[in-house]
Amino acid sequence: MKSIYYRTGLIIGLALLAVQASGTTLTVTDMVGRQVQTPLNPAKIVCIGPGTLRLIVYLQAEDRVAGVEDMEKTDPEGRPYWIAHPELHDLPRCGPGGPAGIGKKPDLEAIMNIYPDVIFITYMGAAMADEVQATLGIPVVVLSYGSLGNFDEKVYDSLRLAGKILNRERRADEVINYVEDLRKDLNQRTDDVPESGKQGVFVGGIGYRGSYGMESTEKDYIPLDWVSAHNLAKQVEGRIGTHVFVDKETLLLLDPDIIFIDSGGSALVEEDYRKKRDFYDTLRAFKNRQVFMLLPFNYYTTNIETALADAYATAKILYTDNFKDIDPEEKADEIYTFMVGKPVYHEMKKDFGRLGVVAPFLN
Repeated sequence: MKSIYYRTGLIIGLALLAVQASGTTLTVTDMVGRQVQTPLNPAKIVCIGPGTLRLIVYLQAEDRVAGVEDMEKTDPEGRPYWIAHPELHDLPRCGPGGPAGIGKKPDLEAIMNIYPDVIFITYMGAAMADEVQATLGIPVVVLSYGSLGNFDEKVYDSLRLAGKILNRERRADEVINYVEDLRKDLNQRTDDVPESGKQGVFVGGIGYRGSYGMESTEKDYIPLDWVSAHNLAKQVEGRIGTHVFVDKETLLLLDPDIIFIDSGGSALVEEDYRKKRDFYDTLRAFKNRQVFMLLPFNYYTTNIETALADAYATAKILYTDNFKDIDPEEKADEIYTFMVGKPVYHEMKKDFGRLGVVAPFLN
């Protein structure tokens, strides 16, 4: 069994990747402060937990993946990294996966049947990671997305860490620089818009451990945050993390100028709209047909590329003059191609409808 050394309370920062090479092995500090000895450039890996496989695809190392979770196979919609790489569908299972598995011991037997060189895993504590590694005799490297449902720059540390192990350091830097360049572009195009000139915006239909209708929203919604939009949900008291449920009376008081609908919940929004047309027609956004569709990006944690595509679509609607050169659908495929290797917007559109259009049920 490979030895590990755990130091309690170690906080991971940008200096996380103090990695020491020793022949064909590395000693790395993972995202929960454990020192783990791993093979350098391993040939076989498995990815356990929300977002882990996505990070490996971002690093263009999907050819190293030797097994995938059941959840990836049985619920394929909404995750561009999976859509772009159908070859992953044929790999053996490495466990059930899914939100129910967060923080729990993985399927050790399924992993042993594959016997990878390294196990990458997210949302696991140090003690359990130590136990799994000791039981299997396989290095366990814990990665992190930070808080669920948001964009946390800890994901950059995870990319650098996995990139070092997989000999994909240059690609890790490329991905980080690409995301930061797009965020900078969005910020530069919108930072001169005065707060007094911004319209009030609301996002409904956001999934939260299941599908919900208009009442489900986020105070810290990545696409709106990245374009400095005036998100009216920030005025609502009561929260579970950044997520809030807004009753219809509160929505009437907010009376947004523009409403965006997460397509993952659009069927429930449409159903409610058909039943309560009189209510919806009192809202300014519905009266003025300023209700637009976005792609869902929180599928097994944040699909960063879809969040970026949504950000450009919202920016095009909110600040039209500043984004005259942007076609949201073309921009989406540009982003998908860079991040996951293929232009998969067409497949996303088949499942969730067109990005940035007026809600079809208003026609």
